[in-house]
Amino acid sequence: MTNTTFPLEEATIDRIHRAFEAGTLTSEELVDRYRERIDAYDRAGPELNSIVTVHDEATARAAELDRSFEESGTFVGPLHGIPVVVKDHVETTDIPTTYGSEAFDGYVPDAESEVTRRLREAGAVVLAKTTMPDWATSWFGFSSNTGRTKNPYDPTRDPGGSSSGTGAAVAANLGAVGIGTDCGGSIRVPASFDNLVGFRVTPGLISRAGVSPLVSQQDTAGPMTRTVRDTAKLLDVLVGYDERDTLTGRTTLVADRGSYTNALLADGLNGARIGVLRDGFGDADDPDSGPVVDAVERALTTMRNAGATLVDPVEIPRLDAYLEETMLYILQSKHDLNEFLADRDGPVDSVEDLYESGRYHDLLDLFVGFAEEGPADLSENLDYWKRRNAQHAFQEEILAVFAAHGLDAIVFPDVQVVPPTEREIREGTYETMTFATNTIIASQSLCSAVSVPAGFTGDGLPVGLELLGRPFDEPTLLALAYSFEQATDHRRPPETTPPLSE
Repeated sequence: MTNTTFPLEEATIDRIHRAFEAGTLTSEELVDRYRERIDAYDRAGPELNSIVTVHDEATARAAELDRSFEESGTFVGPLHGIPVVVKDHVETTDIPTTYGSEAFDGYVPDAESEVTRRLREAGAVVLAKTTMPDWATSWFGFSSNTGRTKNPYDPTRDPGGSSSGTGAAVAANLGAVGIGTDCGGSIRVPASFDNLVGFRVTPGLISRAGVSPLVSQQDTAGPMTRTVRDTAKLLDVLVGYDERDTLTGRTTLVADRGSYTNALLADGLNGARIGVLRDGFGDADDPDSGPVVDAVERALTTMRNAGATLVDPVEIPRLDAYLEETMLYILQSKHDLNEFLADRDGPVDSVEDLYESGRYHDLLDLFVGFAEEGPADLSENLDYWKRRNAQHAFQEEILAVFAAHGLDAIVFPDVQVVPPTEREIREGTYETMTFATNTIIASQSLCSAVSVPAGFTGDGLPVGLELLGRPFDEPTLLALAYSFEQATDHRRPPETTPPLSE
């Protein structure tokens, strides 16, 4: 008999673990209840379509963890028995990994990603793989393999991409916590649209091994959760050196900082100096951007009331020019993805094959762009090397702003507009190449950033607030985000997925 007494909605890692210790819940019961919700809301009801594959062995793995706890009285790790949903280009050897592509439907990789290896070693149960646009090439939830994913707060609207399924699933309480990936904002855009915490670490802190790339030096996996504390707990597991990814040598720069949960200070905003990047705000009179501006202005008032000093405004010199000069998707993505495909025994071994066979969703303008225009060889491409150099110049410019104003973070809306409707995307009102997202600021300057729920528009649509941080300064962002979360409590479940009756 499935336990229905534990309140599943908005369950946190700590609350789940206390229930395990009290004997009022088992991991097997928890997995079964999440599977019931997936059936009720992802496959039926609003048909969110956030889950590609539910892991056949999830229940058995949970039962194994329950036996271990019953026998020893101790957890196997900090994520013992916690059901996690994982974006479907993070490779798993016991669950198909499709990368969002119909060409890879049913494909099972030969090697496990470092991300999922760490999750399992920490005791997590990989519950399901989540939907995503082909090869993470869109801000929107359209995939050649799974079709359209819906926003649980308004199923006529988009959940954001490219971690579309993780965003929708965690928001709808179809898993305890989730894993997304972020190249240009693919964690933070869906976090913003789905009322979640989404964290982009400095590239290199989390291994990229076993995750398909878009722009390799910008790519990182990361947490998507309902609370800042759960984000910190996931970072404790995910951050670390991996010999398969030399970029993770950067973890030596943060190796002595201890647990990320130590940064969770309820008064973290008190005395903080935060710059307000007004150039990242949309038009307050525009019906699509005005509601976002209103929500962020209310959030800024909360920050002031919590003791933060707002330096308003601050400017990043030549911001628009830097964003153009550091954009590498068209130049680099085909090269990086081709190297990834060539290293696998899959059904397709190049971007050219995917493009020429038409095996991609027709709304993916970014994929079409680099498939048609991206050079195969970057070694002597002068524009490529100029743009790589410009990324470091951009970071230096941002750090100079931090230094000049004594800042702890810079704040702005993740995305300047409300979540688009399906119709707007299909009609081309919004496209990936021109979408009004500010998340590319952190990505293209190789900085850290976190998105936290900033509240809702008058129509009940979530708005995300982004805090841009310095490289390797994740603890400061966690302190600020946690303090803001405690002062506001903006997280609430969507009405489209109410609690299931007993």
